[in-house]
Amino acid sequence: MRRSNKKTILRTIRFVMIALATIVFVFPIYWMFVTSFKTRVDMFAMPPKWVFTPTLENYMDVFLKVHYTIYGLTPTPTDFDRFLFNSVLISLSSVALSVGFGTLAAYSFSRFELKGKDTWLFFILSTRMLPPIAVLVPMFLMYRTLGLMNTHIGLILLYTMFNLSFAVWMMKGFIDEIPKELEEAAMIDGYSRIRAFIKATLPQALTGMAATAVFCLITSWNEFAFAYVTSGFESRTVPVSLARIRGESGINWGLITASEVIYLMPVIIFTFLMQRYLLRGVTFGTIKK
Repeated sequence: MRRSNKKTILRTIRFVMIALATIVFVFPIYWMFVTSFKTRVDMFAMPPKWVFTPTLENYMDVFLKVHYTIYGLTPTPTDFDRFLFNSVLISLSSVALSVGFGTLAAYSFSRFELKGKDTWLFFILSTRMLPPIAVLVPMFLMYRTLGLMNTHIGLILLYTMFNLSFAVWMMKGFIDEIPKELEEAAMIDGYSRIRAFIKATLPQALTGMAATAVFCLITSWNEFAFAYVTSGFESRTVPVSLARIRGESGINWGLITASEVIYLMPVIIFTFLMQRYLLRGVTFGTIKK
């Protein structure tokens, strides 16, 4: 077999494997998106309907629920916009705190010889080793005692705590790759340590901060267990509200899929806008230009 033919076969096999993997990961999202435009009859049709007349009824029900009264059909606002606002506020706030404090802590671990540094780094990492269910009851009792139940600040602090260890470890890897000579040159020019960090190191670390922010946002955006236990109506997030959706004749899959499509869009848009920084971030230090 010629070398060119062998390369062509290997390239074809590689393309087929990538295509199959893409289909496996993308198909559930496609099916959720398509289902959100189906009526209940089309949703449960057997065999499944690939060609159908789309409807926006499910999306209207997300924000306006229509029910029967003695006056006929009456649309009333739902609380999805409140839950979506809670998710955005809590997630973005926790990401900002996690990345901010994580960058400062990672800089300290990277640039200074701290006593017991390895032990502290392992202790920080160990906070991610326990499954959430293991600390759910103690966290519930502590929050009830401190009066943080059903508050936005309670969930923000909780998500920040769990994202902080990831942010510290990820940002330390980025800062380790930034030459110390940049800060030393800035301090020779008369800058203080803090100003040298802001002027010389921080701009170089923005790529890592963007990549870390994406991963922290995905974690906070999808968190369910702690939000389900510690939140109430005022601070309820979308994942918890989706778990509470029930219909008169079973689970309303149309309403659920439409809500999920709306809920996924902010993260997809944010990740798409950050894809350049995300790709550079996850390969930082492995590819030398």
